Amino acid sequence: MLCSNRLLHYRFCRGLEVIELDQKTELVLELDGHVMRCVHDQNGNHVVQNCIKCVPTEKIGFIISAFRGQVATLSTHPYGGCVIQRVLEHCSDEQQGQHILDEILESAYVLAQGQNGNYVTQVGIVCFVLFT
Repeated sequence: MLCSNRLLHYRFCRGLEVIELDQKTELVLELDGHVMRCVHDQNGNHVVQNCIKCVPTEKIGFIISAFRGQVATLSTHPYGGCVIQRVLEHCSDEQQGQHILDEILESAYVLAQGQNGNYVTQVGIVCFVLFT
């Protein structure tokens, strides 16, 4: 897969920074159905993070939807935690962002005790203060 190849993942991410929005949208749609596999991959997680940073939230709803019900588990994973942090930092859809935040807050006590979950919890708390 494109995202797990080191050189191709770099080109994918670099491309997202320079191409037009309609091209970004088309390129990002290639991840549909493969989001979770990418999140758990050393290179693929960077691709997902760049999609979250470079493409408007309304164009990547399928990425954020893939995390529903799995946010706490992803938050404890080294790569998944970074991806969830990017969602919190860049998600402009208040409803989708709130779903992610709610799942973090439900598990905040447990997450705060782990190395990766601790960082996600901190970002979640900052976002909670900003959202309310």
